[in-house]
Amino acid sequence: MRSDLMKKGLERAPHRSLFKALSYTDEELNRPIIGIANSANEVIPGHHHLKDIAEAVKAGVRMAGGTPMEFSTIGVCDGIAMGHKGMKYSLPSRELIADSVEIMGTAYPVDGLVCICDCDKIVPGMMMAMLRLNIPAILVSGGPMLAGHVKKKAIDLISVFEGVGARASGKITDEELKQLEDEACPGCGSCSGMFTANSMNCLSEALGLALPGNGTIPAVMAKRLRLAKIGGMKVMELVKKDIKPRDIATRNAFENAITVEMALGSSTNTVLHLPAIANEAGMDLDLGQFNEISERTPNLCRISPAGETHIEDLDAAGGIPAVMSELNKKGLLHMDAVTVTGATVKKNIQGCVNLDPEVIRPIDSPYSPDGGIAILTGNLAPDGAVIKKSAVDESMLVHEGPARVFDSEEEAMKVIMGGKIKKGDVVVIRYEGPKGGPGMREMLGPTSAIAGEGLDKDVALITDGRFSGGTRGAAIGHVSPEAQEGGAICIVEEGDKIRIDIPNRFLELLVDADEIEKRKEKWQHPDYKVKEGYLYRYAKQVTSASTGAIFRKD
Repeated sequence: MRSDLMKKGLERAPHRSLFKALSYTDEELNRPIIGIANSANEVIPGHHHLKDIAEAVKAGVRMAGGTPMEFSTIGVCDGIAMGHKGMKYSLPSRELIADSVEIMGTAYPVDGLVCICDCDKIVPGMMMAMLRLNIPAILVSGGPMLAGHVKKKAIDLISVFEGVGARASGKITDEELKQLEDEACPGCGSCSGMFTANSMNCLSEALGLALPGNGTIPAVMAKRLRLAKIGGMKVMELVKKDIKPRDIATRNAFENAITVEMALGSSTNTVLHLPAIANEAGMDLDLGQFNEISERTPNLCRISPAGETHIEDLDAAGGIPAVMSELNKKGLLHMDAVTVTGATVKKNIQGCVNLDPEVIRPIDSPYSPDGGIAILTGNLAPDGAVIKKSAVDESMLVHEGPARVFDSEEEAMKVIMGGKIKKGDVVVIRYEGPKGGPGMREMLGPTSAIAGEGLDKDVALITDGRFSGGTRGAAIGHVSPEAQEGGAICIVEEGDKIRIDIPNRFLELLVDADEIEKRKEKWQHPDYKVKEGYLYRYAKQVTSASTGAIFRKD
């Protein structure tokens, strides 16, 4: 066993003595040691209950003959970090999470690993660590939050963000905003729409690194704890069979994940995270692959913010296995891919049916014949930009309008909240990319304010930063190269016409090529906004959004 490195032989008597100080018996130390990486804390609603999830996982490990040893890692709640300096640390935290799990899984050479997490950057960070360590491992999430309700209408966190814009424009009262604030988030779990956390937890199933149900079973259900116990037992099977993450997360598995991503219309942030996870397995995921798979994959789901349903509805409809069952009717998946169940995708979804065609459209009656996410290119984004196509009103799929240019989120918010953005405008927010931010902030504030003012069907937003999985409307993010690197977005001027053509995957600055070159010659490379601490180190090391905002290999 790998753990013998720290517990077997004459020379390891001091090590065993230290373990005995922790109350471990000889019997426990003779068993396989399973590391439990738990990101539980008291500052994220999706993580507040993970202590209970960890206890269930540990019970499963013990039932299957192993000894669990729990350790912690950090986590940032994007909702609470939104709109201030804290959001600059959200995406960078992904690398720290992966690094910390790598450190603990190597300093303590465990035989297997269970990663317990629930939100935003923590889920991909954990999967990156699983592939980097490449020891038998499984991901167990805490599950989604239930939707809230006001006047029998299902609401979620995005309802509150959009309520801010609605209040600023006088569409609702202070009392109505307070009611949204009080009712939108009824308890623990990852926010209830197809936002980044739930998108990544769903894709962990499709990738094969988590059990069926991982992405959709609500946090408050006993079924969630039962799944956690099974996860603890399953990791012991993986150890016995020596099945490692890189045996599971193959290229075919990533293609399955992207296919499910397109069917779900998941968060645009998945286009950052899947390439970063693949990188840890020694693979490149080119942005072109997302469009290729999108072209052949129908969009089957419109979960909030794209529609009125929530993750609990997707779970009741059969969850990810039901989505994959629909996709299999057209032969869109690699059915022989192995998963952490020890079985193939084919075996996992055998007998799974779509229980609610209003939540999961039948494959022959999709919302659209292509996927819910699109990669756009053109002179404004030669290396690509991303949009959640399924959350865009049909009237905005093709749009041309004048640029309203801002060099930060704060500048843009001031103008948006002041009611100075008009129908037809294209709001450009730059110097918010991985290097320029630094940290590539999510900008749910601007998009929600636009939607709250009722302009989401009339105004487009473009940025080299990110948009939340909760964003709806013509919000185009990840513009690459970013402004800090001299990408074309840095020379856009107020009033320039910009053309967006989502069906043809096109994003164009309607300025003469000679004029673009003249502007680039005048442009001067700005200094980093932050010159100390982790953000400064991050800005110097991080690569483009088009490559997953991973660290440079040198």
